[in-house]
Amino acid sequence: MPTDIFRARIWLAIALCTVQAASAAGDAVPVTAIAVADGVHMLSGRGGNVAVSSGTDGVLIVDDQYASQYDAIVAAISAITPAPARFVINTHWHDDHSGSNAAMSDAGAIIVAHDNVRQRLSSDQVIEFFRSERPAPPPNALPVITFARDMTFHFNDDTVHVFHVANAHTDGDAVVHFRTANVIHTGDVFFNELYPFIDTGNGGSIGGIIAAAEQVLALADEHTQIIPGHGPLGDKRALEQYVAMLRTVQRSIAHLIVSGATEEQVLLAHPTASFDATWGNGFLGPDRFVRMVYDNIKRETLR
Repeated sequence: MPTDIFRARIWLAIALCTVQAASAAGDAVPVTAIAVADGVHMLSGRGGNVAVSSGTDGVLIVDDQYASQYDAIVAAISAITPAPARFVINTHWHDDHSGSNAAMSDAGAIIVAHDNVRQRLSSDQVIEFFRSERPAPPPNALPVITFARDMTFHFNDDTVHVFHVANAHTDGDAVVHFRTANVIHTGDVFFNELYPFIDTGNGGSIGGIIAAAEQVLALADEHTQIIPGHGPLGDKRALEQYVAMLRTVQRSIAHLIVSGATEEQVLLAHPTASFDATWGNGFLGPDRFVRMVYDNIKRETLR
């Protein structure tokens, strides 16, 4: 069996097991940790992947999954270090990445994010593509430190550069670069071995997500470990393959739109066919991904 297909099936099985576990345990799923570099771990469970920096200065984490995952995240961190989280950086506002903010804040952590994350968390939101309402979280879930372009933490003998990438997955995305450890957390700019969800109703775009991923590629070398928003730990080659897939799909769908194809005709043309075995086994199947990209390109064409 080809390696890409085998890996995709493994991740599909993991996703199914996660859903079953969530149903059986009141939406809480055990969190697993893997060592990524000296002093940096990746936590995976239900929701986005979490980065944990631990050392003499304490604990800094990137993202914190759903609210129901708080205890499991704390348990996973406790297995790494007895120190509590001092800082939580949100890569964007979606609750699968910021849902434990309130509990983290109550435990003493300082929440940090882009300006637009605080703005969106301050009021009720809607994710158009899923027709899903997201009520505002309590005030203690809001970031208390925000930035417009970038900021730097000097923490645990590392230089942690946090920078905004515009109109990518949302309008408030941040990428977190652990320069000394040579680790990058991309948030949902990068879905590894999964078609990405792009929140086009809240400022995201396929062009923006490609541009953001290329910014990350410019920082990476052959030894860089890349923590995606979702999916397995990646590296520069994995991110290159992701960008190539997105560019090909974007061009194919744009060409069909220019030629006058309707949304249904674009679907029938199967513009993702050569990628589906590797990327199409996540929560966003090929047809839904195509519809999302079609709608985004169509909107931008009409502006």
